[in-house]
Amino acid sequence: MKLHDLKPNEGSKKNRKRVARGRGAGQGKYAGRGLNGQRSRAGFGGALYRQGGNLPFYRRLPFLRGEGFSPVNRIEYNEVNVEALDVFKAGSEVTPEVLSEKRMLHKTKLPVVILGRGDITKALTVKAHRFTKSAKEKIEAAGGNTEIIISEKEG
Repeated sequence: MKLHDLKPNEGSKKNRKRVARGRGAGQGKYAGRGLNGQRSRAGFGGALYRQGGNLPFYRRLPFLRGEGFSPVNRIEYNEVNVEALDVFKAGSEVTPEVLSEKRMLHKTKLPVVILGRGDITKALTVKAHRFTKSAKEKIEAAGGNTEIIISEKEG
């Protein structure tokens, strides 16, 4: 197989419709827009606030607008469960840097929260930006320590 042998899959590429190019092209005369009127003109549609006396679309929506209705000041965290920390040797120190080296974090720039799902059997020193109550209890019950990291944005 060579480069000149490569072809796209059958049916994956489709030519665009060339409108207003005469009757023979199949989209001549009115170019698929019907007879004259507002709908046949260029630039028709799109403005959701022009609805001829009806309540405009954007006013029918709930008040919270933008960014998917999520809180503006929300902090996203990398979530790591207690059961995932069992891969470390007893007595080792677990930090966000160590977790990112082990590829346990999705986005390395985000802060880390330790969640309480599962059990831990080894005594570890865990440093993170946040701990849930159950996670902190489980780590300390196994003989480990928890330290909260204060980031530049918080402090």
